Amino acid sequence: MGWWVGALFAFGAAFFALGAMPGYVRLVGNEIDALTFFIGSIPFTTAAFLQYLQTANARARTEGAGGAEHFRVLTWEPRSIDWWASVVQFIGTLFFNASTFWAMHTSLSATQVDKLVWRPDIYGSTCFLIASFLAWVSVSHGPWSWRPGSMSWWISALNMLGSIGFSISALAAYAVPTGGEAANVMLVNLGTFFGALCFLAGGLLLLPERTRADGG
Repeated sequence: MGWWVGALFAFGAAFFALGAMPGYVRLVGNEIDALTFFIGSIPFTTAAFLQYLQTANARARTEGAGGAEHFRVLTWEPRSIDWWASVVQFIGTLFFNASTFWAMHTSLSATQVDKLVWRPDIYGSTCFLIASFLAWVSVSHGPWSWRPGSMSWWISALNMLGSIGFSISALAAYAVPTGGEAANVMLVNLGTFFGALCFLAGGLLLLPERTRADGG
């Protein structure tokens, strides 16, 4: 399952990076560009759900249960920082699904864009920031650490940077009511492109052949 988590995050991030790449929207048009982001949001959600399943079943594996009868889909582990990180991240991907879906509707007014596209986007970005920070704290055993020799440290650091990039993009994407245009289109694309590249790198580092030799 871990391989699929990394592969799907990388696959979704590649579509986000493509959609925000300079010149792409001029080449394919707004509708295809919006579709690119929506397609990318689907593997993001799938990967986040698989990661949640991993976290939800981690205790059963460590306790030696191991059997299929102990497989859990719904859990409540409020004392587990990893559980909270996976849950909040999954919720964030659902917001991105909604945001990218409505962004494909080019006939929306500025008010509708703010309600159906921008709000889910900012909610999703906030969820990613929270989830990435929780994962960072879990790996670092505190709010700060310097462990460049650890692959897990690099993955959490890249995810944190990616979440910051997405958040900058979401803040800059607020549609000005008078014209319906994003407040700063260049910053929107730059934040998304940077964030997507960080998640792409983090997803690739999650692949088992990259992390098998790393003890955490």
